[in-house]
Amino acid sequence: MDNDGRLIRHGRVENSLEDTNRFSNSLPPSTNIAVVSSSTWYWSYKLLSSRHKVSLSNPVKNKAIASAKVKTDKVDSIMLATLLRGGFLAESYVPPSEIIELRELVRHRANLVRERTRIKNLIHSYILMNNIHIDQYSRKYNASLF
Repeated sequence: MDNDGRLIRHGRVENSLEDTNRFSNSLPPSTNIAVVSSSTWYWSYKLLSSRHKVSLSNPVKNKAIASAKVKTDKVDSIMLATLLRGGFLAESYVPPSEIIELRELVRHRANLVRERTRIKNLIHSYILMNNIHIDQYSRKYNASLF
């Protein structure tokens, strides 16, 4: 969409690295682009923001601003372009890449700790279920079943 609101080009970009790269290269540098915050926003944001000014759309807030009776990708993309062009696009905060990487490390560690705890609890429940007693000092166990 140009500055006057005329639709210059409209089409679908598949959710793949190759298609997103091809789309990015087809645009003039520093083009304003709106990306919807979804499960795949990070990699596409990272790729597109290397050449363009990318805004991460907050879907909940933008839905309230521009609710439509017909919900299709085509209608939504035109509405996002219109909101972006008019300066009314509700954006989500995107932290610097260093902060994103630190958050991912912390999130990954928290998941590993949760997984470790889950496995320990499974082992503990199996031991209790089978009436196994472990001497914590000698690491010998006595399995007296039934």
